[in-house]
Amino acid sequence: MAARTDTELVFGGTAARFHGPGEDLLGRTAESDETDDHLRDPAGPRLLLVRGERGIGRTVFAHATAERLRAGGIAVLPVDCVPGDGEHPQLLALRLVMALEEHRSATTKRTPTRKPAAEALSAMKHDDRTAMAEALAAALAGPTPTVVLVDDAHHADAESLALLDEVDFDRVPPGIRLLLTAARHTEPARRSPSPEPGRIMDRLADNRAAHTIALPRLALEDATAMVAQRLRSAPDADLMRRLHELSRGIPGALDALLAEWTGQDAIRTADGHAFLGTGAPVPLLPDHDRYVAALRALEEPCGTVATALSILWPLGRPAEALVASSTGLPAESVTDGIRTLVDEGILDELPAQPRTPASAPRGWAFRVPLLAHTVRERLGPVKRSHLSATAVEALWASGAAPKDPPPLLEEADAQTYLPDRIADAGFLVDRDRAVTELTTAAHSLYPDLERRGMLRWHVGAVRLIEEQYDRDLAILRSGQAAAGCGDYRTARTAAEWLVCGPAEGLDPQAVHEAATLLVASAAAEQDWQALSRMGTAHWWEGLPLSAMATVSGRVQALWQLEKWQEALALMLQTERVWQATPGSRALLELFRRVAEYVLGRPDRFIRALALPEEPDLAPSKAFAFNIATFDVLLGIGDLRAAANLLSTRGMRLELLPQPNRFLWHHLNGQWDEALALARRLLVDGGVLNVVPGHHLLPARTAAILLAQGRPTSADRLISSVRGQVNGPLEHVLDHAEAEILRTLGELGRAEEVLRRGLRAADERGSFYGTDELLASLAEVHAEAGHPDRATACLARLERTAEQMNSGRTRLLYLLTSGKILDPDSSEAHKSEAHKHLSEAVDLARSRSQPFETAVTLLAAVRANAAPATLLHEAYEHFGEMGATLWRFHTRTAMREAGLTVPGRRQATAENEHLLATLLAEGLTNRQIAGVLRLSEDAVANRLSRLFARTGMRSRTEVVTAVLRGTQITTPHH
Repeated sequence: MAARTDTELVFGGTAARFHGPGEDLLGRTAESDETDDHLRDPAGPRLLLVRGERGIGRTVFAHATAERLRAGGIAVLPVDCVPGDGEHPQLLALRLVMALEEHRSATTKRTPTRKPAAEALSAMKHDDRTAMAEALAAALAGPTPTVVLVDDAHHADAESLALLDEVDFDRVPPGIRLLLTAARHTEPARRSPSPEPGRIMDRLADNRAAHTIALPRLALEDATAMVAQRLRSAPDADLMRRLHELSRGIPGALDALLAEWTGQDAIRTADGHAFLGTGAPVPLLPDHDRYVAALRALEEPCGTVATALSILWPLGRPAEALVASSTGLPAESVTDGIRTLVDEGILDELPAQPRTPASAPRGWAFRVPLLAHTVRERLGPVKRSHLSATAVEALWASGAAPKDPPPLLEEADAQTYLPDRIADAGFLVDRDRAVTELTTAAHSLYPDLERRGMLRWHVGAVRLIEEQYDRDLAILRSGQAAAGCGDYRTARTAAEWLVCGPAEGLDPQAVHEAATLLVASAAAEQDWQALSRMGTAHWWEGLPLSAMATVSGRVQALWQLEKWQEALALMLQTERVWQATPGSRALLELFRRVAEYVLGRPDRFIRALALPEEPDLAPSKAFAFNIATFDVLLGIGDLRAAANLLSTRGMRLELLPQPNRFLWHHLNGQWDEALALARRLLVDGGVLNVVPGHHLLPARTAAILLAQGRPTSADRLISSVRGQVNGPLEHVLDHAEAEILRTLGELGRAEEVLRRGLRAADERGSFYGTDELLASLAEVHAEAGHPDRATACLARLERTAEQMNSGRTRLLYLLTSGKILDPDSSEAHKSEAHKHLSEAVDLARSRSQPFETAVTLLAAVRANAAPATLLHEAYEHFGEMGATLWRFHTRTAMREAGLTVPGRRQATAENEHLLATLLAEGLTNRQIAGVLRLSEDAVANRLSRLFARTGMRSRTEVVTAVLRGTQITTPHH
């Protein structure tokens, strides 16, 4: 199958690329319309000012305006100002006169009576302000219509701006307009403190002939559209939240952050969606960045004040005095430095609360949080520790109780600020109090999936602890915290430290937990070779561990590798050891139940579902055991039992791990939610479950993609998670791959893959997942004309259903027996098959799984075992899930049955979208014909109609439209 080149759905995702601004000016519709209206209105303002803070996009906005004006036949004269222009008096006035004169000469054949350009040049040479004013007025008085665009006018010389302010715009012809862009970092109510260009720009804005358009920051919705344009992928909600928080919706800051993150491969894409990798650190702005350069351009003490405030600003108004005391600067210098930083757009002055003097701000915050992060992270360790200790001592001295939130500005993160500062301060503050507060804060943030600081605080506590016993316990906590937030490398390192050399007298239960953490972390990292070694007695020999920890670690390693028979044999040999301790007993009992279930002995597992929870288990362990049971139930498709477990054990779905929620949404037919989770997990590499059917997530995701008409994407996903040496079984991937091959009509290859999966499962004695393999293989044999082989598969499937007592297996048996019926069978055989299909319909409905139900209804109707009207129900189910390929086949069945397909226009649009999707998947006409069960001529005719209706002229255009998410057809089609 041909590969798609843009939106990939593979294990680990694809590195996002940063693209420059596109053609669309996003988030500026209202301002653009207002600008155009004023510039096109004969009675509109003669002077239009576009103002906004650094990075807001004034230049981009002005250039887009110019392009629209030129497209409308209006001449635009560009005059760009650059740093240093302010040192040359009258320079801007001269350039304006010359630009207008040159334009007038090019558009009129008459010889002018006077030459303003020559007059202006002479005026500048002789520093004759009066002559320059006259030359400028004469140039502006010319009759030739035009718009003069002066970009970055804040760099212009003050004398030219003053001359503009003195122009009598009532005498300027209506056709000549001035469009100026200029930076403004403070609110309009705060006048520019400098007597230079800023103050004069304020005076220009007050001119009665002028109108100001202020460009605001982008709202989240507009920022999302901008990021989607830059990345050519739809950004994840979490990615957008981080971007918006760090940039405050300023386009320049957004672009800077995107450029740094994409440069580090921190943003990954999967299936046309962009995600920030778990644990990706906030980047530092480079030296050439506009924000860093603006700060460095300021004279001291601004740099010193900004450096100190990067740590102290959350303390609010007291930060001003703390900056002075910690840096040694005079109080007046700190005040002046803060005022300059505010005026230059580095800091924001936070307004006072009601009922406080208006002259007393609450404090100051960096306008761009990303700049604050950059300044703080570039501090040397000594200065950083010193400033952090200053903050800690100030907060500890405030009198707030340890459990109370610290007295910080509401703009600061009260949950992370103090522990962050304690961790940075290290030995400069009270060690015992620091350890206590760091540990408490870390526990309160668990599991910290966004990695806001929990692990860092645990590590900070470890560094402050001297006694080895307490230190080892802290290391264990840090390892468990690392595993909780997905940092398995750190978790494994911590576990190895404890397993190889625990402190004397360390609680055996703690060492046992370290061994468990070691195995679990290796499994999460998919280090199957290491797990294979951990599954042997030799690996554990010589380690200073109890027999309980050794047995538990070995069993868990074998369990993760799906070596069920070996695990059960080891448990039988060591039962006295693991039964002796409640903690290990509960864990190993769970392992035994699951292993026996997989090996075809479900009784113990089923009985345990009705038992109450172990009373002595810690809440975290009880939750983990419930999750494992929940996973098994979802894996075997028992949605009802899984829902009952959630209810009886008091578990909330939204608090479950993402893989569990994916399986839940998949079975419930909530495929949009399932795919959103799958993309996130694929990018993070977390596609493995921790119980039987490690590869359920990619397998079920591939099934969704296939149902949506995306066989190439499904195949790529399956291929990307294969090939794990000595790893768990891949037979669920074999079933998913075989379904892709069947859809493409490659029955021979599908049979090989299904047989391979069954052989692998049989070698390990596994019954888990073999029902799907047997059902598919029976259908493949029937379609290939081998009824005897199909019957043999069906007989084995029936025995499996009886042995496992599984509703899904029973349903697969009933459904398969009806599907593989030979048309020439006897009436008795047909009657039995119809009876099976009728029972299958009832069973499917009782299981309340939309896709399963719809597939069963479609099969029953096609075999004439159910009324054709049931196709309407199947059609609705497929539509709600977005199963466009199945919905297409259902439409075909409805027409064959003489039923009217509802929503003709919608059906046509869906057909065209499905055809375009198959093209985007790289399928040939022959493959598309096989997928849709049409002739190649019929496919060619459909393509011709698609091109005619959309106006597209090639397959490439269609593919591009699909990859960009462009609507293929319009509603009137």
